[in-house]
Amino acid sequence: MSFLLPKLTSKKEVDQAIKSTAEKVLVLRFGRDEDPVCLQLDDILSKTYSDLSKMAAIYLVDVDQTPVYTQYFDISYIPSTVFFFNGQHMKVDYGSPDHTKFVGSFKTKQDFIDLIEVIYRGAMRGKLIVQSPIDPKNIPKYDLLYQDI
Repeated sequence: MSFLLPKLTSKKEVDQAIKSTAEKVLVLRFGRDEDPVCLQLDDILSKTYSDLSKMAAIYLVDVDQTPVYTQYFDISYIPSTVFFFNGQHMKVDYGSPDHTKFVGSFKTKQDFIDLIEVIYRGAMRGKLIVQSPIDPKNIPKYDLLYQDI
């Protein structure tokens, strides 16, 4: 389903998306098109794309084509999803040590929709970090290890 979502293939395109997406949550999915977990996440993102179009802009970013951002966001597991609002990096407290990105796939479409709504409402109130509405058992667990992707 990743072919249904727009792709950003360079640092310049990612920069442009971050700067130009206004009054919407910018969702950047870092990963690889052929990875099975990325494909699972892409399926959820593409099914919610039109429902969330007033609240969010969703893009796929290939980790191999944007090494600057892969390193900047410390993306060592894929897929990793990063959120912005009006050029500001939005952080989410998932109950894990890393608030900068969501690692893995969402279990359900509703989990993703709920998260976007919470980020959107929080951002509209000026918050830079919000509490995740996702049930902790639906959040993938991983160890914070440094490794090559």
